[in-house]
Amino acid sequence: MNKPMGPVLSCRGLSRRFEDAGRLVVPFADFDLDVMAGESVAITGPSGAGKTTLLQLLGGLESASQGQVLLQGRDLSQLSDSQRTSLRNRSIGFVYQFHHLLNEFTALENVAMPLRVARVPQAEAQSRAASLLDRLGLAQRLTHLPSALSGGERQRVAIARALVTEPAVVLADEPTGNLDAANAQQVFELLMTHVRAQSAALVLVTHDQRLASRCDRLIELRPTGL
Repeated sequence: MNKPMGPVLSCRGLSRRFEDAGRLVVPFADFDLDVMAGESVAITGPSGAGKTTLLQLLGGLESASQGQVLLQGRDLSQLSDSQRTSLRNRSIGFVYQFHHLLNEFTALENVAMPLRVARVPQAEAQSRAASLLDRLGLAQRLTHLPSALSGGERQRVAIARALVTEPAVVLADEPTGNLDAANAQQVFELLMTHVRAQSAALVLVTHDQRLASRCDRLIELRPTGL
């Protein structure tokens, strides 16, 4: 797969404004960012600084009040809803603090789901999902439902689901925030190893300064005053 020479994900002049109880709130304004393939960027900051909002904007899940987001050189604001959804499903992997696995499906089925949505044949989708789960140390847990997995195992399944399509960008919102220290370290190591192996760009929102310091870059967001 050919990787772009320029940033795989970038934004220019990104601003977000909204009203809360009649008060204008500006989490951040005029924010610029370039993330290259294979690069990891940690986003930190206090509550209310707009970390999760920024991730939603970068992933095309929300619209900015001002500015633009470019994914693989394509301006998300210039795409139709269907085009944006298609590009997002193909090129972005999302990991959240809570795994959001489908409880009625096995670990294997959960991981294969994005491939099936992309119309990959079932046998190939399950083979790719099983291979990735094996590399994440879950070969013996393929047929288990999320309820039968530990917290760390569920988060590893969620990471596998985010990576199975080999996305160009991984957006992770506090992926270790719901885990104990040992599981947090393991999940972070697995995420970094596979992101680097796939030369994917990683944007990681975290409150854990130890993990943030291990990324290539650290950006601290501060609430914008008016």
